[in-house]
Amino acid sequence: MKLLMIGCGAVGLSVASALFAAGEAPDLVARGETRRALAANGITRTGALGEAFVPPERLRLYEEITQAPGGYDAVLVTVKTTASAAVAARLAACPSLLAPGGRIVLLQNGFGTERPFLPYFKKEQFVQATISIGFCRPAPSVSEVTVFSAPVRLGSLYGGDTWVLPLAEAVAAGGIPCTAETEIGKSVWAKMLYNCTLNALGAILGADYGMLADSPDAVVLMKQLIRETFAVMRALGFSTYWPDAASYERVFFEKILPPTRAHRPSTLQDVEARRKTEIGTLNGAVAEYGETHGVNVPCSGMLTSLIRAKESMYPAG
Repeated sequence: MKLLMIGCGAVGLSVASALFAAGEAPDLVARGETRRALAANGITRTGALGEAFVPPERLRLYEEITQAPGGYDAVLVTVKTTASAAVAARLAACPSLLAPGGRIVLLQNGFGTERPFLPYFKKEQFVQATISIGFCRPAPSVSEVTVFSAPVRLGSLYGGDTWVLPLAEAVAAGGIPCTAETEIGKSVWAKMLYNCTLNALGAILGADYGMLADSPDAVVLMKQLIRETFAVMRALGFSTYWPDAASYERVFFEKILPPTRAHRPSTLQDVEARRKTEIGTLNGAVAEYGETHGVNVPCSGMLTSLIRAKESMYPAG
């Protein structure tokens, strides 16, 4: 496969290292300090899924998407969703970047991640992912796997796509467990239920997940968020692995949340670092689709507004 990866953060570097280990050689778009570190040091992966190293002489690095040669079978997008609109515009400006039948693989967080790309590309070109693996980047060319919960899952929300199987097999062969899914929507909404219940609420309260679980008032809010997210999922015509909100709620508090009590929400980390958050594809998506589909989602809407208010108060510069 001829592959291009856009975004060389913690997720991108680990996935790239797996592809190289499996015999693929993705081209990489990286800028500034990251590009310089990769050119000097290559890619190192450490942590829970073992170690991997890609020497710098094996890497083909580009500062800009427009510098890549084109003809790719797939473009893998691992940037935060806040950068998606800019990436989509740059991809659209390079009509020969994708080969005929090429795909855009969105290794991103939330629901509706393809929306910034839809003005330029057909919906059937998109492959969605859910990632239940923890990554961090202790150095610009190093990705550490901090926790493994479930394989990366790849698939299309717009119908079965056998194209994705070789990519999933390559990632798995390189040391990152990965599966091809015919019903990726179930996995996407399982991850949405988890993230929308905990992430923004933890950010507003400055709390890790264990602190939320120990607060009776936070538990009330979490139960409401589960009901709202489930209702929007149903209104959009999707389903997940649990038949109703009450079933998910029991499993969430008994089995899903407890192993992650020490986790600090990514949205909280973004707020603390004064970075733009991914609220738009998490609670913001629930609030937006709730409004357009006549579903009452007051808690999701309030949390979205609170996070956006925090963002608006960041110091200039």
